[in-house]
Amino acid sequence: MRRRSIFGLAVFMAALATPATAVEPTRTIVRIQPGLVGRTVIQTVCALLHCQVDGSLDTLPEETTAPSSLFLVKNLPPPSWLVNYTLLGIASVEPDLAAQVNDDFWYSSQATTAVLDQLWNRAPASYFGTTAWRSYLEQPAVTIVRIRETHCSLRATGGGTVAVIDTGVDPAHPALAPVLTQGWDFTRNVAGGNERADLDQATTAVLDSVYAVNPGTAAVLDQATTAVLDDDSHSHFGHGTMVAGLVHLAAPSASIMPLKAFDAAGQGYTSNIIKALVYATRKGAKVVNMSFSRPTPSPELKRALDYATSHGLILVSSAGNDGQSTLTYPAAYDNVMGVASTSNEDARSSFSNYGADLVWVAAPGEGVLTTYPWNSFAAAWGTSFSTPLVAGAASLLVGLESTVNQDQAASAIAQAQLLTPELGYGRLDLFQAVSAGRSLWPNAPESAVPDTCEASGVDWSPEPQGQ
Repeated sequence: MRRRSIFGLAVFMAALATPATAVEPTRTIVRIQPGLVGRTVIQTVCALLHCQVDGSLDTLPEETTAPSSLFLVKNLPPPSWLVNYTLLGIASVEPDLAAQVNDDFWYSSQATTAVLDQLWNRAPASYFGTTAWRSYLEQPAVTIVRIRETHCSLRATGGGTVAVIDTGVDPAHPALAPVLTQGWDFTRNVAGGNERADLDQATTAVLDSVYAVNPGTAAVLDQATTAVLDDDSHSHFGHGTMVAGLVHLAAPSASIMPLKAFDAAGQGYTSNIIKALVYATRKGAKVVNMSFSRPTPSPELKRALDYATSHGLILVSSAGNDGQSTLTYPAAYDNVMGVASTSNEDARSSFSNYGADLVWVAAPGEGVLTTYPWNSFAAAWGTSFSTPLVAGAASLLVGLESTVNQDQAASAIAQAQLLTPELGYGRLDLFQAVSAGRSLWPNAPESAVPDTCEASGVDWSPEPQGQ
């Protein structure tokens, strides 16, 4: 009874607070104290403090009345002698800081003739029930991380669902459409996760008619259309589709769940990432790919990551592209595998962050070829594109044992090609990771792939084991 009285007094005093007057609303993540009815508390508080409740963060989108203790609130007044968070029933408040899809590179300044020549090999090939360019299937990264050996000799092609928290995915891409599951667009709060929703109809019509790869640039846009997406608001358009394509390359039997938490400029909020993690956990994902970072930790993001791993999810995140030994999040958290980028010569990419406290493993991230919206493909540089190869490795382990957890997956993936201590356990080796998994689960099923891998439509005869 005493607690209720104190709460009522605090609300009465808080009613004296003036309305927030900021032009741009402040965004805060608010957790309600245990034992209180969260929705009632936050609605009452905001009615009196002139703030706005912008939804629950720990429930599914359709659960509009479900019990919740975590909310996004706009224009919550800061604490003062009139506004005592504890007496109001609030357990914690943190700013809803922006996160950034890593500032990757897919422009001509990073291009090489070899990459561009290969990107032009558009001969179609069937790839485990999807259609892709042969250049995508025959790129150097395939050999470096030993995709062919793993698929064909070890008969491991992936399993479970990989949630891609990113800018969305093009649902019509022929290499991805058959493996996509229902996702969500948290930037608009609608079902789907379609990356192309960021373009209006006029822009889409232009791109649909003239979209092509130009030999003068490693981007997918030709010179006539570059200006259409060259503004800051579309600087990272295609990022999520590119990430999804590399998950599919490594683990073609995995399903991919598109969770759009970032706009086409690569900007997103911690609150949307939290909602995406809750969605992935509740909707049955097994692996989460996070090709984004922020320079500071977030207690509520860490809580959401812990929630995911406690339910058996495997978390992978990019280390970032500052070229520094610095911590970025979520990659630096203990229950997340941070991924750095390497060149095709197994050297650390100059742009890649590094350090034993950040990086679990590295993977190729220079000139990797992957899917891009409008039935196209692109070359990309950045730790964002190293990360999905590791997420694909986790999916390969899920295909062996559906209950594999973060620690088991991390241990198997650590069976990598050792390079330098700054790159953790070394460069990803899918064959060694899956071999370690088969040692853990000797009775694991094998994918129904012929010895010559003819089912993929590519003549991938088994390669000798070992390198």
